[in-house]
Amino acid sequence: MESTVWLVELLAQVLVFTIGVIIALAAVVYVIDRVQTADAVRRNYPVIGRFRHIFSTLGEFFRQYFFAMDREELPFNRAQRHWIERAASGHGNTIAFGSTRNLGVVGTPIFVNAAFPPLDNQYAACEPLVIGPGARVPFEAKSIFNISGMSYGALSRPAVKALSQGAANAGIWMNTGEGGVSPYHLEGGADIVFQIGTAKYGVRDEDGNLSDDKLREVAAHDQVRMFELKLAQGAKPGKGGILPAAKVSAEIAEIRGIKEGEPSISPNRHPEIDGWSDLLDMICHIREVTGKPVGFKTVVGALEPFAELFDLIVERGPDCAPDFITIDGGEGGTGAAPMPLIDLVGMPIRESLPLICDLRDQRGLHERIRLVASGKLVNPGDIAWAMAAGADFVTSARGFMFSLGCIQALKCNKNTCPTGITTHDPHLQKGLVPEVKADKVAHYAKGIVKEVETIAHSVGVADPRQMRRCHVRLVQGDGRSVPMNELFPSYSPRPEG
Repeated sequence: MESTVWLVELLAQVLVFTIGVIIALAAVVYVIDRVQTADAVRRNYPVIGRFRHIFSTLGEFFRQYFFAMDREELPFNRAQRHWIERAASGHGNTIAFGSTRNLGVVGTPIFVNAAFPPLDNQYAACEPLVIGPGARVPFEAKSIFNISGMSYGALSRPAVKALSQGAANAGIWMNTGEGGVSPYHLEGGADIVFQIGTAKYGVRDEDGNLSDDKLREVAAHDQVRMFELKLAQGAKPGKGGILPAAKVSAEIAEIRGIKEGEPSISPNRHPEIDGWSDLLDMICHIREVTGKPVGFKTVVGALEPFAELFDLIVERGPDCAPDFITIDGGEGGTGAAPMPLIDLVGMPIRESLPLICDLRDQRGLHERIRLVASGKLVNPGDIAWAMAAGADFVTSARGFMFSLGCIQALKCNKNTCPTGITTHDPHLQKGLVPEVKADKVAHYAKGIVKEVETIAHSVGVADPRQMRRCHVRLVQGDGRSVPMNELFPSYSPRPEG
């Protein structure tokens, strides 16, 4: 009995002490909130005003996992991410009971199924397509679906390793992004597209200018198959790359040719390229120095400048043409960019791709210049639409990030990525095992191609490159769908239908 009384008294004392500590802390917080001037809510409502920030932070978590419907989230919804997760795991992608997609949304593509599609023995896989036939070392690209530009620095070491190994296993190319080629890009044995950004990382001299010697060193790697001059990317047209100082390690600084621990900020454009003529001169120069195909990546803002480009190519002759053009949509992604550029600048890929394709084809450059589509294209329907619209290839960055295990935590620019993909924190990187994730990367790439081929067969053609705009209908504001070739008449030498 005495022990019970003693225990009750002890608990009461502990409770009184705990309450006293809480009151004391609340009093301290009350004074701090009253005195501070940065936050009006906390100043007017001390202590309880702090819950607003807590609930705002937790709201992102609860919306993603509990409240948002499968098709509601942005930039990518749960249904899109779940498809990639299942494809990357190598599991079947059949579902039951019907689609959750709202087919009445304006712009939704609806593929036109054939009355009598090809039989099983009439299917064909996409044949490899040559890029840069006039280069000393042309590139025979095997896959229609490849990895878009993601730099080592923006991505972690194990993430780059996994992508390289997975790309090699799937027979796809991997774009280095503007951060230069690292040993981890080459380690897996994948075909590499070396991206030359506005800062010339990896191929710059001490003054930051393009170095022919560095170009030759990079081109000496057999795995480096092409070079891509980056003029702009979808998430931030008119703004150069941004890598926070916390991510600029000694190794990354050495690869890029910059100082360790300082932010890596690229110029907003190439200083030596003031117009299309300068761009074509640069492309010809890089192709001559390296012997490899050369193209450029940009975002479409208006058609007139690109009409001028193609007219200039016709005037100067096909030998001066870029071997490929990568069109990024204004909805493209990045690890760090100003919100106005992410939200408001650049034509969406759904509009720009067919228009640029038509400008190219009108001038008879269909076979000379390959078109690569990029910008939020991560699921089979996206890639099938792009092929029908006129793309020769499609590249994706965020789709492959999802295949690595990205959970869309939106912390790419903070060095705190919980999945180890975009952080250089060794503790967080431990969760990403390259050998395991490489298989997921390969499964995802192969799964995309397989299901794009399934769509192609459904519309009545043997392989995806035979799809045309007449095979796609686009939902309009009145609920009706209209054939895409009526909205975007094709000038391609390939026959419609």
